[in-house]
Amino acid sequence: MKFTKQGNVQKVLHKLKYNGHQQIGITLGHWYGHELSAASLNKEFDFILPVPLHPDKLKKRGYNQSDTFAKGLSDSMGLPWYQNVLQKGTFNETQTNKRRLERWQNVKDVYCVKDATVIANQRILLVDDVVTTGSTLEACALTLVEAACKEVSIATIATA
Repeated sequence: MKFTKQGNVQKVLHKLKYNGHQQIGITLGHWYGHELSAASLNKEFDFILPVPLHPDKLKKRGYNQSDTFAKGLSDSMGLPWYQNVLQKGTFNETQTNKRRLERWQNVKDVYCVKDATVIANQRILLVDDVVTTGSTLEACALTLVEAACKEVSIATIATA
């Protein structure tokens, strides 16, 4: 889906992210996962990882919107998903109003792998709600590659 300011996708994602409508992420994950499975892409991954939130933000929001999407994908693709393998160790400012370089600098070195043995030589589907510049997904993927995963692919609900 294409994310545009004031568009329907933005409205739906804001309900998911800021208004407690976790079922939106699960439902979109089911739909997307069925499409990926119909194309036999579920066989390309060993498990699914959501982009993590910092523990303080998670506590404030009560859930991780990317995790709800990952759960829906997991259910429909028959793949496990792990919530706490990839972690965000540093609290950083929101990416919302930042330019590309600022986004990269804001997320550089903030992610870590809790247990590298879980991801060693594994094919990972990394998921997030929206990709804007790709800085967050790139930072997470680099962290996973540095921890010796075999391959990282990405899926998002929308692109901006």
